[in-house]
Amino acid sequence: MMNFKRKILGIFIVLILSLMIAGCGSSNEDAQAEGSVSEELDYTITGTEPGAGQTKKNEEVLESYDNLAGWEQELSSAGAMLSQLSKAIDNKEPIIFSAWSPHYKFAKWDLKYLKDPKGIHGDEEKITTIARKGLKDEMPEAYTIIDRIQLELPDVEEALLEAQEKEYAEVVKDWAKENQETVAEWTEGVDSVDGTSIEIALLPWDDAIFTANVAKFALEQKGYDVTLTQVDPAIMFEAIATGSADASLAVWMPVTHAELYKQYEDDFDDLGPNLEGAKTGLAVPAYMDIDSLEDLEPKE
Repeated sequence: MMNFKRKILGIFIVLILSLMIAGCGSSNEDAQAEGSVSEELDYTITGTEPGAGQTKKNEEVLESYDNLAGWEQELSSAGAMLSQLSKAIDNKEPIIFSAWSPHYKFAKWDLKYLKDPKGIHGDEEKITTIARKGLKDEMPEAYTIIDRIQLELPDVEEALLEAQEKEYAEVVKDWAKENQETVAEWTEGVDSVDGTSIEIALLPWDDAIFTANVAKFALEQKGYDVTLTQVDPAIMFEAIATGSADASLAVWMPVTHAELYKQYEDDFDDLGPNLEGAKTGLAVPAYMDIDSLEDLEPKE
């Protein structure tokens, strides 16, 4: 009887020890898995075009964070980056990539920005409307409509996702149909005109194209003949400052276009933001178990 009890006790002790060892092993494996994210990423950030403003910011990130020693930025194009992002998400693989919003990728996938404790990419930005001097007096109706335009980030990103399959004019019609009250508020009390021409300068960015087309739609409701002209940022500011274009709804402040804004700020009117919550930075799919740039490890 005593031997039987001893055998039972021995088995019980062995089971306890086995469970303890398994538990410790699991913890070690979890720690190892967390620590291997940087290795799985091959210590590489997936970027966009060489020379782009965000590319330069990413280079500054790699130089500024000690825990990113040995990391590199892989460059090609925005399209190639998005293809790599799509492939990684399909296979639930890790990836760190250049991100900006508004962009359709945030409507298509569950993504998150990594915290940037050093603030290299800056805080959230506002997309601002500017107009040439004299527009308020010469075209008060147009000025009023443009000044009233306000958009919400999620709505813009959903529209940008839709624009992957449709023309922007069609997307804007769909948006306007769902937001008739909003458009009515922008045009309320504004007198109609008979074909008065107005030119809006914009950047060749998806969000700028959508917003400019929204403004075009609203202005056309009151009889304006609207021309949309895509230019680079320097030309956009110069066009508004010199009066060769009437307005733009594509100015990112206080970081992205800060230098150009300061250069020309005495030569245009600032009508305030038309969208808040714009942002640039480095992001990852939400399934990745990291939240900050400081969660990464240096290359050995």
